[in-house]
Amino acid sequence: MALSPTQMATIVVLRVLIGWHFLYEGLSKLTTPGWSASGYLLQSRGPFASLFRGMAADPNVLSTVNQLNMWGLTAIGLGLVLGCFTRLASAAGLFVIVLFYLCTPPFVGYFYSIPTEGSYLVVNKNLVEAAALAVVLVTRSGLVAGLDRIIHGLLRRRARPAEA
Repeated sequence: MALSPTQMATIVVLRVLIGWHFLYEGLSKLTTPGWSASGYLLQSRGPFASLFRGMAADPNVLSTVNQLNMWGLTAIGLGLVLGCFTRLASAAGLFVIVLFYLCTPPFVGYFYSIPTEGSYLVVNKNLVEAAALAVVLVTRSGLVAGLDRIIHGLLRRRARPAEA
């Protein structure tokens, strides 16, 4: 079943909004002197808490995590906003959001020192954004409105054999 132009336009808007969120988060971390994921990682709860806390405990790993976080969020955001390598940006964004969800899952009995936007039970904004990214991933919205359309056009032209 093909999507209508209105449906696809809605998905493009969703992609750009999610991209803006990632881009803004990445840029705000890049421009904040001394920003670190340490506090977020140290408060981890749940089945993967030891992994996330271990990342914060090792200065070399933490430095790498900080750089990946800042630059990854920025690159994913740019890809989604511009519709450039949209499927890759969506998949990477989905991976990052799932990591955020697993670090601080909204399960009964888990309390965090960082402020949350409400009281959740299993479903929070990270899970909702992950679902939205899954929609963007499978709909190829970058081919409709984005640089992917240009990139794919150039690749198709390049793949055609030269006519004599």
